[in-house]
Amino acid sequence: MPPIREYGGWNKRETDSLDQEEPRRKYVFICEGSKTEVHYFKALIDRRNELGIHPLIDLCLWEKTETDEGVSNPQALVRFAQKEKESNRLLFDSVHDRMIIVFDLDVYSRVGEGRGGSGSKAVEFDKVKEAANDNDIFAVTNPSFELFLLLHADGAYDRFVRPHSIEILENRKCGKQRFVQRLFTDAYGMNPKRNPDVGMLAKDVDTAIREERYLNQSLDGALDELTCNIGSIIESVREDRLCTQPNNNPD
Repeated sequence: MPPIREYGGWNKRETDSLDQEEPRRKYVFICEGSKTEVHYFKALIDRRNELGIHPLIDLCLWEKTETDEGVSNPQALVRFAQKEKESNRLLFDSVHDRMIIVFDLDVYSRVGEGRGGSGSKAVEFDKVKEAANDNDIFAVTNPSFELFLLLHADGAYDRFVRPHSIEILENRKCGKQRFVQRLFTDAYGMNPKRNPDVGMLAKDVDTAIREERYLNQSLDGALDELTCNIGSIIESVREDRLCTQPNNNPD
């Protein structure tokens, strides 16, 4: 099996006439995690018509396989993405297509490991940003992807995030789970690491996009603040704005 496989909805379009055309752009998600994020983005791709994605935009997920499935460190993930783009096994056009690299920032800002955006961890994050290509978009969460998942209910920021903002940012261990994972489990009644039903939340992505605007959505200050830009990136893909934006700036 090759080190990566592609999941997408390009062959699920409704008309034969569109099947005869090539996509004008491909947006590719590649994720740090191999379960929670994959469940979510597969469900999102399956709902591309409901999202209003232009029929000539190809939206897909590259899943890591075999020994590469465990590649999760952001630096390693960026290198892996570059290698796969250069191999052209999955037909990535370096001029027109965009790679959306999804990862958590807790590796750089976790409690007790130089949090606050200073020191060696911030330097490491800067190196990751410098290693990115112009067609790379960083979709990040601080502390982790569960913060984005928390936003898929009306009033989620005021109900779940704002009252616990300090605890979420610190994200200390609560038993076997970290705080934000436990908060999500209690709020939505499922363990995001074990339950594929987290993909069902994709039907409420417009709610998450609205709720996310209460958080920091920029890479600037991302190690210091509750941060999530996944919703804004999805919104930009829907409007096909990322192709004209500077690297890693979805606003």
